[in-house]
Amino acid sequence: MGSGAIAGLFAADLGLLPQARIAAVHSRTLAGAQGFAGRFGAAAYADAAAFLADPAVEAVYVATPNHLHAAQALQALAAGKPVLIEKPVALNSADVEAIAQAARERGLFAMEALWSRFLPAVRAMREQIEAGRIGEVRRIRADLSYAHPQEPGSRFFDPTLGGGAAYDLGVYPLSLTLHLLGAPLAAGGRWFAAAGGVDLRSEFRLDYPQATAELSCGFDRDGENRFLVEGTRGALTLAAPFLKAQRLTFDADPGRALAAYERGRGLAARLLDRIPKPGRSGEAFAFPGNGLQFQAQALMTAVRAGETDCATMPLSDSAAVLRIVESVLARPPAGQG
Repeated sequence: MGSGAIAGLFAADLGLLPQARIAAVHSRTLAGAQGFAGRFGAAAYADAAAFLADPAVEAVYVATPNHLHAAQALQALAAGKPVLIEKPVALNSADVEAIAQAARERGLFAMEALWSRFLPAVRAMREQIEAGRIGEVRRIRADLSYAHPQEPGSRFFDPTLGGGAAYDLGVYPLSLTLHLLGAPLAAGGRWFAAAGGVDLRSEFRLDYPQATAELSCGFDRDGENRFLVEGTRGALTLAAPFLKAQRLTFDADPGRALAAYERGRGLAARLLDRIPKPGRSGEAFAFPGNGLQFQAQALMTAVRAGETDCATMPLSDSAAVLRIVESVLARPPAGQG
């Protein structure tokens, strides 16, 4: 459901999975659906009910604007279709819980398409943390920021379309932090308003018994877009852009890893960081395509196993992330961007 940019990337990556194919596409207009369908050899629909009734459709990927995700996911589940829902899965945690309940009641699979959790580099990071390679985790630092002009009609700044940096970008560092450390004891933060009232920039702090996470996102600048996990015996860094990371660096000196993180990614910093140093090593995790195929494979495996939720990306985590976003955005803005 949806024929925009992310739908096209997902559809292209399905070509990397021999057991997957695109049966049909639904768009707001038949012309939009036909244009997309012509690229991938699929049926085209402008009517959602007819699309969902097509027996060739075995699962639905919801790739529409943010404000439509929850309603369309529930519509797909009501039609008996497993569903993969583009992030954010909804604009509030109550809607996520409604999706989870509907999936359980119908015995159908539902998952947020937070695809970064399924990347090989992210899997390797989690495995190395669990194996104790960096000792006890003490701090996570991450920023995900891409500059977008505040233009009239931009979906990034339209509150009626679910705009705002936290929904579009902040869910990535928040979700990966919960993936690594679980739910925090407490969460706080602040946000800065764009002209249209949504958050131009948001900052989050998550507190754990022995660790803290300092996370940020924004449309106000192009950020470092890396993800650093410091432990008592070392540190791991996902290279930029970490949401589609293909490189993981280990440093036995967490202070040196933090200094490298804070230096940024300028040319001088990149050259300095490439100088071989004892105790520092990097691993490449290259993959073909855009990286969206890994979540599609997870859905296929889960559906065939009769599961309704995904252990790697459970809807309970999706709801927990949105509760954090809700709690921060409920506060008055710290300033105007």
